[in-house]
Amino acid sequence: MRDAMNSLGGDPNKINPLVPVDLVIDHSVQVDVARSENAVQANMELEFHRNKERFGFLKWGSTAFHNMLVVPPGSGIVHQVNLEYLGRVVFNTNGLLYPDSVVGTDSHTTMIDGLGVAGWGVGGIEAEAAMLGQPMSMVLPGVVGFKLTGKLKDGVKATDLVLNVTQMLRKHGVVGKFVEFYGEGMSELSLADRATIANMSPEYGATMGFFPVDHVTLQYLKLTGRSEETVAMIESYLRANKMFVDYNEPQVERTYSSYLELDLKDVEPCISGPKRPHDRVPLKEMKADWHACLDNRVGFKGFAVPKESQGKVAEFTFNGTPAQLRHGDVVIAAITSCTNTSNPSVMLGAALVARKACELGLEVKPWIKTSLAPGSGVVTKYLQKSGLQTYLNQLGFNIVGYGCTTCIGNSGDIDESVASAITENDLVAAAVLSGNRNFEGRVHPLTRANYLASPPLVVAYALAGTVDIDFETEPIGEGKDGRKVYLRDIWPSNEEVATVVQSNVLPDMFMATYEAITKGNPMWNQLATPSSTLYAWDPTSTYIHDPPYFKSMTMSPPGLHGVKDAYCLLNFGDSITTDHISPAGSIHRDSSAARYLMERGVDRRDFNSYGSRRGNDEIMARGTFANIRLVNKFLKGEVGPKTIHIPSGEKLSVYDVAMRYKSEGHATIILAGAEYGSGSSRDWAAKGPMLLGVKAVIAKSFERIHRSNLVGMGIIPLCFKSGEDAETLGLTGHERYTINLPNSVSEIRPGQDITVETDNGKSFVCTLRFDTEVELAYFDHGGILQYAIRNLIGGRH
Repeated sequence: MRDAMNSLGGDPNKINPLVPVDLVIDHSVQVDVARSENAVQANMELEFHRNKERFGFLKWGSTAFHNMLVVPPGSGIVHQVNLEYLGRVVFNTNGLLYPDSVVGTDSHTTMIDGLGVAGWGVGGIEAEAAMLGQPMSMVLPGVVGFKLTGKLKDGVKATDLVLNVTQMLRKHGVVGKFVEFYGEGMSELSLADRATIANMSPEYGATMGFFPVDHVTLQYLKLTGRSEETVAMIESYLRANKMFVDYNEPQVERTYSSYLELDLKDVEPCISGPKRPHDRVPLKEMKADWHACLDNRVGFKGFAVPKESQGKVAEFTFNGTPAQLRHGDVVIAAITSCTNTSNPSVMLGAALVARKACELGLEVKPWIKTSLAPGSGVVTKYLQKSGLQTYLNQLGFNIVGYGCTTCIGNSGDIDESVASAITENDLVAAAVLSGNRNFEGRVHPLTRANYLASPPLVVAYALAGTVDIDFETEPIGEGKDGRKVYLRDIWPSNEEVATVVQSNVLPDMFMATYEAITKGNPMWNQLATPSSTLYAWDPTSTYIHDPPYFKSMTMSPPGLHGVKDAYCLLNFGDSITTDHISPAGSIHRDSSAARYLMERGVDRRDFNSYGSRRGNDEIMARGTFANIRLVNKFLKGEVGPKTIHIPSGEKLSVYDVAMRYKSEGHATIILAGAEYGSGSSRDWAAKGPMLLGVKAVIAKSFERIHRSNLVGMGIIPLCFKSGEDAETLGLTGHERYTINLPNSVSEIRPGQDITVETDNGKSFVCTLRFDTEVELAYFDHGGILQYAIRNLIGGRH
């Protein structure tokens, strides 16, 4: 939602979102076809076949609402399109100039902060309310100053830098804060490098990671086809308002809430994993770290593989040829995600690695699912102009589509023979991707180890075929002359990369790509949609379903309500992500959602993903807490989407237990540890629990966007007091919980203490995480959307 914070006025009675709204269909491409020259076309045809209803709904919306720009599917990843095309930096509305700003329904909206545009992600619930004219409220954030000095060493990539920054900031603690980067090291970072760092703000927990506009920003605006006049206007306006940073002038010392500093020369090549983005591993320590992960008990850095099983070799046949798999073998290698595909240096760097590898005769094993999914058509243009796409193709990194793929879980199936070898031998298989998230169960159900790496390292690990390698001392493979080839033999220097970028990334590529972008493509243009202003719901649709949120809504708000004698639906530890709560990837054949689809005649091959079916509340409710890697303390070590119905002691799917509690008239709560709701700004991670009957979540801490989403759906967020959690308080989750709230908004204040009582006589004090008076008003109305609708039609505020 472009300029949301600058356009909160207007007539709320029109079907007219904030002006202007850029709606980019952030097209997620499932990689059904890979390692093929026609992969893009084949995958797009499958996407349109599966998602015809959903795309039709969105296309209808573009005609039913005014002032809405729709960038059709197949155009790229929203954040890269925003960076290269949509971002204005400074708005000029009939001669009135003001700074650009963005809120987006994806947490990686923060990528635009690299361009000097203030932007961050919100949940879809909050965004929908903003489009209906509801202002956004927030507690004034602290601002962390992050000073950059020095220069990156030769061979070190922007991805290595961002993984270092992510680890530092996550350790520092920046949830709900702004981070501003400054210092002489800024001049050494390209705009694309800055965008890579800004993009991963959600992974380090900040609301945004901001890079003020300077000469580097202006150069990028010119490179991407913004006119000379526009760039001059931006510079003049920002200079006049003291918002332009000129590193040729003496710098004023700024005051920040706290400070961090990093010398760029200290950054080493690294990857992150195997289960969290901030678990950085220096490349030189990777082999030792991998073996430690095999040994360690099950956790963020452990798989608990017995010593005697760690050398296991699984024999299988791939396309008639004998093959082997071991723990740590790579089965998915994907150059994907907005974090890296917008950066020409790492994309062309990967292509140079591919060229050198091909020239030396190295090959990627045929059973490794390799893919390349650029964030915009510009990437294809410069890869083709450089002549380097040929080498990527030769290694199996054919372009599979333009959009989110492996990073969001749309990796598609791996070959059946490979899948069988993994499951039958209980192997810890690996995926290596240039993404920003590697949470359990997200990338692929069968890759328990998932590592984030720069695009050049993705190619390197694909060639090596395993993460169990020390690139310093062990060869990556054997060349055509029988000579051992090491990573250093195929790794390009910074100078080599810069030369290729300079001669192949040109302004006319951006202009040509974006002149055509709103014209769509034949499949989109042929999509027939009704011209009515009211949408005609199809009750038989398994994609688009009339949601139940307003079914029993009255003009009078329901008022504040506590929770009485609730059962605990789930009992969690730390770092439960929105992927655990509401997965976006494939629908498991044994899940509640799968049963629902099969009962309606949907074949398994047409299940599609949860992300593609998010327009149907029946499926999404069944997909809530359906992550196959879910760890619920009630199950005493067993992993999966099940829980205990406490009155009977039965173990069932989370959905079935939740429905049983609802039918019995019981409310439910959730117990959790720290960082509850980290990851994607997925509104279904709040909508789903609400539909399951969850009334409150009691956690050690919440990630910013998810806490806001819970409030927006009328779920009470409570934080244990510092030093306390369910374990220290002796809570097993088998208790029944009562949360007493005052009867009216006037008797309650943001952040006040609330006593939680249990049926066994224990009670404890929590902090009520309604952070503003406005959030209390939302809860009084039953949620933010109910508040906005009553506001629109003249109801009580």
